[in-house]
Amino acid sequence: MRLLRPGSWLEGGADPWPAARLGCGVFFVGVAVLHAQLPAAPSPLSEAAPVSKTVSETLSQAASPTWETQKQAHFWVFNIPAPRGQICDRNGEPLALQRMGYNLALQFPRPLKFTAAELNAFVAGEAQRLGQVLGRPVTPQAGAALKHYRNRPLLPFVLLQNLSASDLVSVKAAQNANWEVLPFYARHYPNGTLAGHALGYVGRTGKFQDGVVENNESLWPDLEGREGLERTFDQVLRGESGQLNVTYNGAGKKTSEQVSITPITGKHVITTLDLSLQRSCEAALAAGTKRGAMVIMDPQNGDILAMASWPPINPNQFVPSISEADYEAIKRDKNEPLFPRFSLASYPPGSTFKCFVGLAGLASGKISPSEEYECTTGFQIGDQIFHNWKKTNTGSLNFVEALEQSCNTWFYQAGLKMGANVITDYAASVGFGERTGIPIPEESAGLLPTDEYMRQKHKGRMVGGMLAQLAIGQGGTEITPLQMAQAMAVLGNGGVLHQTRLVQQIQDITGEVVNAYNVRIKRRVEIPPETFLALRQGMIQVVAGSRGTAHQAKVEKVNVAGKTGTAQWHNNQTVAWFAGFAPAEGPRIAFAAVYEGDPHRNDVHGGTHAAPMVGKVLREYFKNPANIKPVPLKDENGDDIEPTAIPPVSRKANPPLGDPSDQEEIPSEPTPAEPKQTPTPFWKRIFG
Repeated sequence: MRLLRPGSWLEGGADPWPAARLGCGVFFVGVAVLHAQLPAAPSPLSEAAPVSKTVSETLSQAASPTWETQKQAHFWVFNIPAPRGQICDRNGEPLALQRMGYNLALQFPRPLKFTAAELNAFVAGEAQRLGQVLGRPVTPQAGAALKHYRNRPLLPFVLLQNLSASDLVSVKAAQNANWEVLPFYARHYPNGTLAGHALGYVGRTGKFQDGVVENNESLWPDLEGREGLERTFDQVLRGESGQLNVTYNGAGKKTSEQVSITPITGKHVITTLDLSLQRSCEAALAAGTKRGAMVIMDPQNGDILAMASWPPINPNQFVPSISEADYEAIKRDKNEPLFPRFSLASYPPGSTFKCFVGLAGLASGKISPSEEYECTTGFQIGDQIFHNWKKTNTGSLNFVEALEQSCNTWFYQAGLKMGANVITDYAASVGFGERTGIPIPEESAGLLPTDEYMRQKHKGRMVGGMLAQLAIGQGGTEITPLQMAQAMAVLGNGGVLHQTRLVQQIQDITGEVVNAYNVRIKRRVEIPPETFLALRQGMIQVVAGSRGTAHQAKVEKVNVAGKTGTAQWHNNQTVAWFAGFAPAEGPRIAFAAVYEGDPHRNDVHGGTHAAPMVGKVLREYFKNPANIKPVPLKDENGDDIEPTAIPPVSRKANPPLGDPSDQEEIPSEPTPAEPKQTPTPFWKRIFG
């Protein structure tokens, strides 16, 4: 992995201060030496008062001999907020960094003798002139200038914050002696919305000071992480503040300034994200859905390679602070752009859960790969008929065939034979029902309705119809896209549940690793070879088989193993899933994607809505020939597992499926069974 180069923590990697110094005749120019790795630069005011002079020498030379004048002299110590560290992808590409920001301030004319009316007129006039230069109105906050003038008139008053590059050029060209350009460190997200939910954003720790000047106050408000990685690693990303000493003489003229303590840049957070894959995921979501999420992981180590939620947020909107209008617009958006769907939204998994029901039954020995059940249009449990999504019987199927066709009635029967505990125990073993533990506070544990849960919440057990619903991924089960990708990684690598990683390591500004989050195995799930083969074959058939439901996720020369799912969610919404891994023989990636349908829309399916989004990402990823080659699977001792040939699926004379474009639907609600006819006794038929 490429380590960060010294100096690359600031956008562009170059010293921006020569341009910033032009016209900066106030104490803020002292931040010209804020680069922790650069030598200190002299103040532009050093011609008038060399920084080598002591404070007492400067005061004795500049101050008037009268006590009345000398008491106006000031010596202040200011904190210099440190540059924040970078957040980078796994290859060292910056996802969040520092840039130079610029505020425009007014320097009040000396001597400081304005009345309130004169001050307001001065500020209004300068605001008007600035507006003419920038081509837009500039409106000072009512009363702010007067309060500043009364409490801290020697210091410049910020009139306009966060100048754009074009603003800076215009201000420089105007050459107004009353204007000061004050540089500060601002957060910047160079890729805009990319990985915005994972990165989070920053906000100011407070406002600009307007009271009487106190020693050790900050030159400008510092930044703090508010969401995502910015929040979790706030103390790591923050550096150590510096110190600036400033002296003014009795006439209000600055006579010296000196950086006595150079600020130290914060440390850098190196994530597991891959910028290219992240971009592909977000492009697929943008083209395919109004609301949804996609997660891609490396099954061999648990690394999150991409983690996207749609609609996105642009963290730059929050820099240096978001406007009320923009924030209200985001809050009113019915698509909830601030909601990180990949980790905080939990959805019913639908038929994707059938993979894990199959794992439970086959690995526990409750069912065998060759065991067959009839795939009928309905199956009676108690006094109710539980329906299949298909409207015709497709005959007797084994597990691989049932998974390919996503036959609900097959899984009702298999689930009843296994029992709830077997299903939920294996589901829990791959990570369902618990947080993955990624370093983002916004994560849901989902819901795995175990027998214990049913006893506590509903005073009953998971039996009968509830068990049948569990077996097809309904009935209260809820899973996050991140959990689903993690579980698919376990199926793909043969049974290893890694600690999911979003951050690889922490580096200092020289590139030295100061903290590493190593690959770690949480637990192993025993998956017998015949179970692994059956699962893998069934999932391949879902994508490539003639009766599969995910044809739109096919990739040339690559076996994609996957499973579609369609489920009813709250507010009469349908959610569509596609999850799996590829290449099937030794996966480099595991994936999960969710499409949220609009309320009361009944044409949403996993195969037509979620699978095409994943298909776009997979086809882009496998353009690289190196990615096509399967990764050798390892056993518990780290030895390569010899690849086992995938046997062809036997085909019996089942009734035709119909159009291959048929897509799995949500099964209709259970209906009452026809009452059984009781035969009339013989004696009653004879004697009435």
